[in-house]
Amino acid sequence: MPARLNPDLGDADTLARLFAPVADEPAIGLAVSGGADSLALMLLAHRWASSGSAPRLVVYSVDHRLRPEAAAEVAMVLEIAQRLGMEARGLTWTDTKPTTGLQEAARTARYRLIGEAMAADGATVLLTAHHRSDQAETVLMRLAHGSGVEGLKGIAALSRVVGVRVFRPFLDVDREALRRVVVEAGITPAADPSNTDSSYERVRWRQLMPHLAELGLDADTLAGFAERMAETDQVLTQLADAAFSELVLLDGFGAARIEQDRFVALGAAVGTRVLGRVLNIVGGRQKPRALGQVERLRAQIAGGSLPRSTTLCGCVVRLKDAAVAVAREPGRSLPPDAVLAPGGELVWDERFRIVNGTGAGLTAGVADYLPRHRLEEVLGFKVTAPAEAIRTAPIVRDAEGGVVSLGGWSFDERLTVQLLID
Repeated sequence: MPARLNPDLGDADTLARLFAPVADEPAIGLAVSGGADSLALMLLAHRWASSGSAPRLVVYSVDHRLRPEAAAEVAMVLEIAQRLGMEARGLTWTDTKPTTGLQEAARTARYRLIGEAMAADGATVLLTAHHRSDQAETVLMRLAHGSGVEGLKGIAALSRVVGVRVFRPFLDVDREALRRVVVEAGITPAADPSNTDSSYERVRWRQLMPHLAELGLDADTLAGFAERMAETDQVLTQLADAAFSELVLLDGFGAARIEQDRFVALGAAVGTRVLGRVLNIVGGRQKPRALGQVERLRAQIAGGSLPRSTTLCGCVVRLKDAAVAVAREPGRSLPPDAVLAPGGELVWDERFRIVNGTGAGLTAGVADYLPRHRLEEVLGFKVTAPAEAIRTAPIVRDAEGGVVSLGGWSFDERLTVQLLID
């Protein structure tokens, strides 16, 4: 693979190209910690905005209250932003800190705090300073964890994190190029000791990178690999979306049915994606399991070796009448009763969107045990859905206990119930 070129960060046209995807936003947030990478983001974004018409920029710096030095680092960021004439806000994570999963909790809190501040400031997208080495480290970590093509495409340039739209303009920029920008500006960046703490997995991969580079597996090569995986992922996504539309039948109880022979004919790569999407929809979008579990389930279906019933991702999966039947798994993860105010709406169990246009208060709950003959009397047709699907469907009642909707069927045109498939 040929060496990848490093963009000239001192060139106005280069900056315009890097920031072009967000050039039409009304206001942009910049996540700046005080480290070299994020300081370079602030300096380069300011340089870009100063060269012509650009969105308003707002700098956000978060003190997680995990290190005593963090407050001074936020103050440094705010002082530099003020010197540059940029808007800036310091934010603080004041919640009680968890004893486990601290890094993930801090990340979630950071995006939550910044997202709330962006909403108040009218900023529509947040820029972060993730660069080529971050991309390489991410690919290695995901490869070690057994990720498939979707994971091996690495960090996406544009995504949504904790509800915040995030754009990463520097994924094809070398880390040292960013650090030179800060040095040339005469700024001494903050040094976060967690960046060299080998108790964190990412740091261990970072420390291993020079040795891998000696064998030809450097950041450039891994970034190029990630691009190829992204191209492959796009093709597989298109094939899986077409197969999902053609093969998957979703009923009003939120259950899915797929003809077994046609599903098996999709092959492993596309079939696993289709199955994963079905599990996500039917199971209430629970925390995704390892790809290997979905792959094994697909292999059991393809080989006809699926046990009488299997549970995964909040679903019950079984083979019945030459088809794969997938239903929501009953259990404690189902939502409690919820009040639906007049004119209000709710997303029930992450599966159904219910909009109340009746002008009266309603209650949405779990249908639980309803006899099939009674269902068929109410719905007017034979019900063939799995028992689990019927038990876990939403039922909406009025103040007198009357049923106004069941599953995806509404008995009042002013009440809308929609199964969510995206």
